[in-house]
Amino acid sequence: MLLLDTTTPAGLGTERDAPTQRELRYDLVLAGCLFVLALISGALSSVSEFYGEYTADLVWVIPVAIGTTLPLAVRKKYPVSVAFVVVITFFLAQTFHVPEAFVSNVTMFIAVYTVGAWVNNRRRAVVARVAIMVGIVVWLLVSSFLSVRTAADDADVVSGAMSALLAVMLIQWLINAAYFGGAYYLGDHAYQAALSRQALRTLTAQLEEERELSAAQAVALDRVRIARELHDVVGHHVSAMGVQAGAARAIMATRPEGAAEVLKEVEQGARSAIDELHHLLDTLRDSTDAADAPSALRLADLDALARQATAAGTPTELTVVGEPRPLATLVETSLYRIAQEALTNARRHAGPDASADMRVRYSDASVELEVTNTGRVRAGARPGVGQLGMRERAIAIGATLHFGRREADAAGEVERSGYLVRVIVPLGERAGSASGEGSAA
Repeated sequence: MLLLDTTTPAGLGTERDAPTQRELRYDLVLAGCLFVLALISGALSSVSEFYGEYTADLVWVIPVAIGTTLPLAVRKKYPVSVAFVVVITFFLAQTFHVPEAFVSNVTMFIAVYTVGAWVNNRRRAVVARVAIMVGIVVWLLVSSFLSVRTAADDADVVSGAMSALLAVMLIQWLINAAYFGGAYYLGDHAYQAALSRQALRTLTAQLEEERELSAAQAVALDRVRIARELHDVVGHHVSAMGVQAGAARAIMATRPEGAAEVLKEVEQGARSAIDELHHLLDTLRDSTDAADAPSALRLADLDALARQATAAGTPTELTVVGEPRPLATLVETSLYRIAQEALTNARRHAGPDASADMRVRYSDASVELEVTNTGRVRAGARPGVGQLGMRERAIAIGATLHFGRREADAAGEVERSGYLVRVIVPLGERAGSASGEGSAA
């Protein structure tokens, strides 16, 4: 007998899904069509006396057709039971010479194939098919023995009959081996193919979920990026314009010339804000990499930022230590935005008499930006959107960020005064971190 490997390949599921309603309807159609063909085949075989003088009456074709075809309507629900019913009916029909042997051969093949293709209990599938094959072998042995004994009774033709009979029996054995071996193999192959299709559908669904998740994450990251950029642009310029407009209103009656100068700074700040917003919108609309855009902010622009902060009421000085060197556009823009946010926070929270100091230090291993102010520090203040934006920018460029109260040594005592923001960008391998208040020295 032919026994094939029925193990399940790694990575596939262990069970086949239940048949769908559409598949069950197809089985009903298949059973009906085969029943009609079995009746036609039986009628023609009866007319031609398929078994010669031993051919049974035509009326026996009807129960044989029912037993070999109609059970196939539920073959996917009860594959083992259907297979045994079809095979036993076929045995009986052949034993009693019922004139129908063509369609019943097809239905028996389908029944054995279905056991291999639809039974999830693979051990049960193997046992059922082996039992059917053993039954076929026993039946062939008995049939061959009876045929030999019948031919041996005819002494006149015994030698010739034996050689012809032997050839017929060998052909039957070979045909049955190929027949049931093919049904066995194709059933197992169909089962494994079904598992592969199920695994592929599952993988496709998972990939679709991951694609949707990635798309949602991309949208969320874009929203965060837009919010950070808008906060930096609008927050800095609008807060400065608000302070300057208030100063202009306060001195307009007594110092019209001074108010005009302040309003000129307000106008310039508005123009700068519009220019940066245009650059931001152009960057968002452009799907290509805009890292090298000519309007990108650089560390060289910190001097203009210091002048803007001074004009807005927070005197700011810029100091550059070391030899400036070209850096990646993302690094320079991020450092500029961090400095901008630090000055905006100083203007908002440090008080009207505060001053600020920016230092950029270049060394062989890193570039450092430090922004300090001399104003007051609110105790217990929660980190705001600006500090979150600074953290995100520092992480994006692999930098270390410190912010918190500024500590200064005065006459041997530690005196707290103002606020400190320090960013250190390693120029070699990046490993960024961001820490909050209490981490600055």
